[in-house]
Amino acid sequence: MASIFPPQLSSLTENPPLSLFESCKSMNQLKQIHSRTIKTGCICNPIIKNKILSFCCSQEFGDMGYARQLFDTIPEPSVFNWNIMFKGYSRIDCPKLGVSLYLEMLRRDVKPDCYTYPFLFKGFTRSVGLEFGRELHCHVVKYGLDSNVFAHNALINMYASCGLIDMARGIFDMSCKIDVVTWNAMISGYNRIKKYDEARKLFDKMEEKGVLPTSVTIVSVLSSCSKLKDLECGKRVQRYVRNGVVEANLKVENALIDMYAACGEMNVALGIFENMNNRDVISWTAIVTGFVNARQIDAAKKYFDEMPQRDYVSWTAMIDGYLRCNCYKEALMLFREMQASKIKPDEFTMVSILTACAQLGALELGEWIRTYIDKNKVKNDTFVGNALIDMYFKCGNVEKALSLFNTMPQRDKFTWTAMIVGHAINGYGEEALDMFAQMLKASVTPDEVTYVGVLSACTHTGMVDKGRKFFASMTTRHGIEPNVAHYGCMVDLLGRAGHLKEAHEIIRNMPMKPNSIVWGALLGACRIHKDAEMAERAVEQILELEPNNGAVYVLLRNIYAACNKRDKLRELRELMMDRGIKKTPGCSLIEMNGIVHEFVAGDQSHPQTKEIYGKLNKMTSDLKISGYSPNTSEVFLDIAEEDKESALYRHSEKLAIAFGLINSGPGATIRIVKNLRMCLDCHHVAKLVSKVYDREVIVRDRTRFHHFRHGSCSCKDYW
Repeated sequence: MASIFPPQLSSLTENPPLSLFESCKSMNQLKQIHSRTIKTGCICNPIIKNKILSFCCSQEFGDMGYARQLFDTIPEPSVFNWNIMFKGYSRIDCPKLGVSLYLEMLRRDVKPDCYTYPFLFKGFTRSVGLEFGRELHCHVVKYGLDSNVFAHNALINMYASCGLIDMARGIFDMSCKIDVVTWNAMISGYNRIKKYDEARKLFDKMEEKGVLPTSVTIVSVLSSCSKLKDLECGKRVQRYVRNGVVEANLKVENALIDMYAACGEMNVALGIFENMNNRDVISWTAIVTGFVNARQIDAAKKYFDEMPQRDYVSWTAMIDGYLRCNCYKEALMLFREMQASKIKPDEFTMVSILTACAQLGALELGEWIRTYIDKNKVKNDTFVGNALIDMYFKCGNVEKALSLFNTMPQRDKFTWTAMIVGHAINGYGEEALDMFAQMLKASVTPDEVTYVGVLSACTHTGMVDKGRKFFASMTTRHGIEPNVAHYGCMVDLLGRAGHLKEAHEIIRNMPMKPNSIVWGALLGACRIHKDAEMAERAVEQILELEPNNGAVYVLLRNIYAACNKRDKLRELRELMMDRGIKKTPGCSLIEMNGIVHEFVAGDQSHPQTKEIYGKLNKMTSDLKISGYSPNTSEVFLDIAEEDKESALYRHSEKLAIAFGLINSGPGATIRIVKNLRMCLDCHHVAKLVSKVYDREVIVRDRTRFHHFRHGSCSCKDYW
C-alpha cells in the first residue's frame, strides 16, 4: 500500500505529528497512521491512542468494531476513553451496546463524570429509554451529578424521547434554567409528542426569564407556531432574526417559510424563499406544501417541477396535493413518475396512493401496491394497514378487507371504525354491528366517526329500532353528543323506512342548524316514497343554504316525474333554464389491467367506442329476452318515449359494464365507481347482467355499494 505521508513526515519521531489526524479522510488512512505509530512505538503515547479512538468513534466513516479492538488493548481506560466509546455507540444507533459497556465500566470501578450520561443517552431509542432510563437516572443522582447542567439536559432529552414528558418537565422545573440548552431540550420534547401549545407557553416563560434564544430555539418554536397556525407568535419569533440576536441560517429560513406557509401567508413565505442565498430540498418542499394547503394545486406543481432535486417527502407532498383536490388519476400518474425517478416511497406515500386507489376503485393497482410494500420492505404499520382495509372496502372487496383485518398484529380505533364503516357501505349491516360489538369487547372506545358507521349500517339495511337504540346509547354509554352527521344518519334511516314525518320532526328538533346533507337525506327519502309535498319543503331549505346546488333540482325533477306531476315538472325545467342550472353529467370509472377508464353519459371518445356500443346493443337484446323493459320513470315527461329510452341507454355505468364485458374474461368481476346515485333502470340492468352473463357486478355510487350477484343486489332494492 502506498504511503499517505509527505516525505518530510515519512518517519515518525518521539513527537508524533498530530496534524496527520486532522487531515485523515478515511479508515484506510487511519490504519496506516496507526501502523506507523506501532512501528515507531508512538502508540504508547496516550494522546496518540486517544486520537485514534476518537477518530473511530466520532467520524462519520469511523469503524466502531476497530475502536472496540483498540479500546480492549488499553489496560486501564480513563473515563475519557469510556465516554468516547459511549459517544461512538450513540452515533451508530447501538444504545444497548453503550449500556453494556457502561455496566462494564462500573464493574471496573471507574466513576462516570458529567459527560458520561449525555454521550450515553444521546443514542437512546424509546424502547431502550423505557427499559434503562429510570435506573440510569438513579445513577446520575448516586454519583452526585444531579445538579450538573449537562446531566440535566441529557435526562430531559432522554425522558422526552421516551414520551415521559412529565418526568422531563419535573427535571426541568428543578434545574437552574440559566442554560438555553435546557430550555431547548424541553421545548423540543413537547414538540416531539405534539404538545405544541405547551412548547409555545414554555417559550413565553423563557422570554420572561430573559434567556436569549439560539437558532435551535427559533426553529423549534417556529415549528410549534406552524402546527398551531399561530402567526402572531411566529412574527414575534422572527424579530430575534431581524434584530440580529439569531443568525438567519438555512434551517431558520426554512422554518420561517414553513410557518408563514402554514398560516396561509404565501406571499411572505415566497418573499423569504426568493431572497435566500442557499436553498435545499426542505426549502422547496415547504413552498410546495404551502400551495398544496392553500388548494393552489397549479402553483404547487409549478414549484415542484422547478425543484433541482426531490426527495420522497416532496413527492408525497405533491401527491397529497392532488388527493386534496380530488385529482386521483393525477396522483397515480405522479407516483409512476416517482418510481421512474428511482425515489423510494415511505409508508406515508403508500397511504396516499392507497387512498387514490380507493377513490378510483382501482383494486388491481391497490393489490400491486400491497405487493410492493411487502417486496420493498416499506414500513407496514397500523397506518398502512388501515389504508389497505379502506381501499379493499371502497373497491368492494369485503373478503380481502376482513382477511387483512384478521392478520393485523395491532389494531387501533381507526382499524375497527374502518371495518364498521366498510361493512356498512357495502350493505353488510349485521356484520358491521357484529364488528362494533367485538370492538367494545376488545375495550376499544368508539368515537363520533365509529357511530356514523354504526348508524349507517342500520340505515343501509333498514334496522330502524336498532338505529334508534344506538343513537340513544351514544350519549348514555359513551358520552358522545350527536353531531349533525349523526342526525343526518337518523333522518336517512327513518326516511328510507317510510317514517317521513318522524324524520322531519328530528330535523325540526335538532340542537344545531341542519345542513344541506341532512335536508338532502330527507329529500332522498321523498324520492323513494314519492312524497312531492315534503320534497318541496326540503328543496326550499337546501336552496336557502346552497342556491346553486344543481343536484337538488334534478332530484326534485325526478320526484315530479315519478309522481306524474307534469305542470310542476314543466315549471321546474323553466326555472332551471332561467337560473342556468345544469344536471351534473353521470361519470363512471372502471379499472382494467391497472388502467382506470372513465366514461360519461353518451360518451363516444373512448378508443373502443364502436365495440362498446355494439356490445351495448347485444347486451340490451339479451336482457330483453330475460324480461328487461326500460324504466323511464325518472326521465323528463315531455319527451318522446323513444328519446327517454335512448337517454337511459347512454348512461355511463351501462357503457362501463359493456366495456368490462368486452375486456375481461368469463366470470371476472366488473367493478365500477359512479359519481351519482344509480338510477332505477341502471340498477335493474346491472341485476340482469349479473344473472344473464353470470358475472358479479359491483357498483359504488355516491351513496353506497351495490353487489349484484345472480340477478339480485346486496341493497335488496332498499336504497
